[in-house]
Amino acid sequence: MELTAEDYQRYNRQIRMEGFGAEAQLSLKKGSVLVVGAGGLGCPALLYLASAGVGRIGIADNDVITLSNLQRQILFDTADIGKAKATVAAEKLRLKNPHTAMEVINARVTAQNVLEIVSRYDVVIDGTDNFEAAYLLNDACVITGRPLVYGSLFQYEGQLSTFNYQGGPTLRCLFPEPPDDAENCSIAGVLGVLPGLIGTWQATEAIKILSGTGKPLSGELLVLNALGNQIDRMRFAAVPENKVIKQLKPYGQPAAGVDIDSTTFRQKLENENVQVVDVREPSEFAAFNIGGKNIPVTNLEKRIDEIDPRIETVVVCHSGIRSKKAMAVILDHFPQINIKNLKYGLQTY
Repeated sequence: MELTAEDYQRYNRQIRMEGFGAEAQLSLKKGSVLVVGAGGLGCPALLYLASAGVGRIGIADNDVITLSNLQRQILFDTADIGKAKATVAAEKLRLKNPHTAMEVINARVTAQNVLEIVSRYDVVIDGTDNFEAAYLLNDACVITGRPLVYGSLFQYEGQLSTFNYQGGPTLRCLFPEPPDDAENCSIAGVLGVLPGLIGTWQATEAIKILSGTGKPLSGELLVLNALGNQIDRMRFAAVPENKVIKQLKPYGQPAAGVDIDSTTFRQKLENENVQVVDVREPSEFAAFNIGGKNIPVTNLEKRIDEIDPRIETVVVCHSGIRSKKAMAVILDHFPQINIKNLKYGLQTY
């Protein structure tokens, strides 16, 4: 594989940089990146990876575009509402750079498929801003030997790091236990431009890794506060046992209770008396709901008496993460309750 005359023209501003040159550009052309999540982080990362000349990009996302996405997911327009994110992203990126191969993965990355998907790419970018997905991707990257570029968001603050780079620290070295899901931006909200800043930085990390230029953020967590224009960097060390993972680890599964898929749940709602407990925030419930009691997980302990333990109960949230935690809380109070968690949440309903 060689750079073409068009490559030299298209990527001229990169190739002419001291310390980059044609060799680094060719490495990008030969390289591949998997972006998991075509949302606020994934959209800017994808734009800059395609524009920079990465040879092959995988886009993994099973979600569809909604009106609330447009505040920060810059690849999408109003006319795209209701369409599959990964498909629309690939179409628009092909217009940006027809020489980058776009691979659409219209599926949720799970424990069943993550190793096969991750192993097909050189670098993985976590664009999910979802702790369950982050730990799943981390463990898969450790097993397959891939670097993972991590980004997370919380209101006005963003975080960035590169894990498992050349034997460096992993996500579990920084966060041995998953943080509280209340820190997730889908719950707490986020300033619209912040994903653009962090997602672009994630693309920068991937470009440095593929091209062999610069120093990736291995063993460092960068924290950006957009309101105060403050950037902090925190160093953290590798924990040897976290760098040797032979199989995927479970994430926060309650000791009791089971999952229920959306198809079975629909049938149950039609034919049985079911108590639905929606543990999302009131604003999320107002935007879309299927009825039931709206008791945010953050208030669940205080409002636990509103739940009738004599009735079969299904706990729901957007993605199934908060509902898992809520189910564990309910079981602590009502050990004999017949309770289920809506697998993958209302996003699949």
